[in-house]
Amino acid sequence: MRKAHEQPSIGVLLFANKEDKVVEYAPHLSGRPLFKKKLRLRGHTLTRMYCVRRLQVRKLRLFTLHGVPVWISVLYFVLPMQGQEAKLKATSVALAKPVMLMNRIGPSASELFLANADGTGEHPLLATSGFDYHASYSADQRWIVFTSERNGSGQADIYRVHPDGTALERLTDDPAFDDQAAPSPDAREIAFVSSRVTHTTNVWILNLKTRKLRNLTGGAGTQGDPTKPHGFFHPSWSPDGKWIAFSSDRNTQWRGHNDGAGWEHTQELGIYLIQPDGSGLKRISHPGICAGSPKWSADGQEVVFYEIPVEDTWGARRPNLASKVTSQIVSVNVATGKRTERTSGPGLKLVPQFLPSGSVGYLAKAGPTAGLAYTTGTPVLNAAVRSPAWSPDGKTVIYEKVDFSARPQNQLLFSWDSQYEYRYTDVFPNLSKDGRLVVTDKNADSGISTMNPDGSDKQKLYRAVGGSAFMPTWSPDGQWIAFGFGGYLQARKTNGAKIMVMRRDGTALHDVTEEMPNSGFPSWSPDSKQIVYRVWGSKDEGLRIQNVEDHTVKVLTKDYDNLPFWSPDGSLISFTRKHDGNNFDIYTIRPDGSDLRQLTTSPANDAHAMWTGDSKHLVWSSGMYGFRNEAALYDNTFQPYGSIFIMDADGSNKRQLTDSPWEDAMAVFIKP
Repeated sequence: MRKAHEQPSIGVLLFANKEDKVVEYAPHLSGRPLFKKKLRLRGHTLTRMYCVRRLQVRKLRLFTLHGVPVWISVLYFVLPMQGQEAKLKATSVALAKPVMLMNRIGPSASELFLANADGTGEHPLLATSGFDYHASYSADQRWIVFTSERNGSGQADIYRVHPDGTALERLTDDPAFDDQAAPSPDAREIAFVSSRVTHTTNVWILNLKTRKLRNLTGGAGTQGDPTKPHGFFHPSWSPDGKWIAFSSDRNTQWRGHNDGAGWEHTQELGIYLIQPDGSGLKRISHPGICAGSPKWSADGQEVVFYEIPVEDTWGARRPNLASKVTSQIVSVNVATGKRTERTSGPGLKLVPQFLPSGSVGYLAKAGPTAGLAYTTGTPVLNAAVRSPAWSPDGKTVIYEKVDFSARPQNQLLFSWDSQYEYRYTDVFPNLSKDGRLVVTDKNADSGISTMNPDGSDKQKLYRAVGGSAFMPTWSPDGQWIAFGFGGYLQARKTNGAKIMVMRRDGTALHDVTEEMPNSGFPSWSPDSKQIVYRVWGSKDEGLRIQNVEDHTVKVLTKDYDNLPFWSPDGSLISFTRKHDGNNFDIYTIRPDGSDLRQLTTSPANDAHAMWTGDSKHLVWSSGMYGFRNEAALYDNTFQPYGSIFIMDADGSNKRQLTDSPWEDAMAVFIKP
């Protein structure tokens, strides 16, 4: 091998991906490169360079090679052995991936902490947090199992580590959602919640030695009615390993909050026991209430859990309502069925666990005394912690602290479709034909900004004062932006809203509708001559189409319809309709009011449908696969189980695009 300081007979430029695999090479014809670091690749000494013909190239940026867009991580200048130039062979060119921008409602960070049972001595479990949560101890206290998204934001997998933070090991690597793991008493297996195979959550058992898996709750007798919720959560082994307790919403109803009127669902849960072979299913909690997060007593005689009114599972996850919710900690003797109420009085009390002292530790989720609490006294750690789990000897406790700071625009997310790169965006993204992105700045003031698709060159066009500017949409000629401004969501009950239009630079702002009835969520026709929008009020509901020139308005529908979106080819308008009580589904209709079609039929909610640029597909958010966790344990969220799906324009070929623990929606595709 020629020494690095020697001059090669010819230079070769290698294009490598992020795994340092060569994807293409070309003669080095530019000026003197800027050498940075020696590397080795396929027997050649390589020196990393960043400067080629005055073009600044950085990691994971787009570069054009022979007229073909290529995603590269590094450019290399190769110093080959004499006579080896001809032996260098190019492999495949890595074509630039299209990007799917999407919104996510959920925490932006989560870190695990250990502390003494009295709250002292707090310190991080791991030197580097990887978005970690939902930890629990093994019976021998040698291991802590937990969920982590360190493989990609939104991709939940199970890991384990020693309590001192060493020997970190990944236990699951399926792209499905894996969470809420509990080690068996002999430490040979873990029970955990997963969406693999069925898409809905089940309790699975993993043998840690053989790595064999089995679906514990997948049997027909356990699953319940498939048209109703049927998720399974928070498994807990009995001390003798003969039973597993879990919570489930099987055979309950899809029901909106506010006595069924609300869009977001409440959750009824029961506590069940099942043997590790899937037999012996029995319920130990009362129906008609939400009972969750079961844990066994050390003698295996009782199971402790929380109980909360079903309606309050909505308030428990809303920051303005959680402090008003009351729940109690209850235990049941599994042999006799005798119930013991372990707490009383106000307060949102969750995630209980028996302790060797005879008391029960639990999470006080909201209010002035929020933190770690015990049935023997007042809270010992007054802090915003989540999912506490005590060591079997009761001396230490592990919990997570979550952060809801705004995610940066275009933050890289885990991609469930390898053909796309998933990235985060603020809400209501819409792309102009000339490649300019417009969004509602929900993370800031709910105003409107435009930017390049990669998040650069962001320009604030409209600052929302006294309302929200929702669903900005480009006119097809790229010269105008229409949006709704006023009171939306719960605020629409007391506030008006109107459709407004401005030029792409924010000038010439003007109203195109009045504030009453409440109007919003506009979308342009392909010829830029009409705008479809929804109205809402005591006397007016449905979709309207306004002529931009003469402002005449045509009634398109009169039902409880929302979120219209005109297909780019102009043939159809998609929208969300509330029907049959409180079910929301995706429909399409022609602009002349004909050919109404229902595309989704899930008893859960379907909404936020957006057309792809070729008008052949619709991307939307659906709750068809149910909750991913107990609803009362979520924070700052609305519909915590929404996943992004794609389907053909006629409603066929439905396919799931995301499978995270959080609420995902509002996808838009960016071509390379």
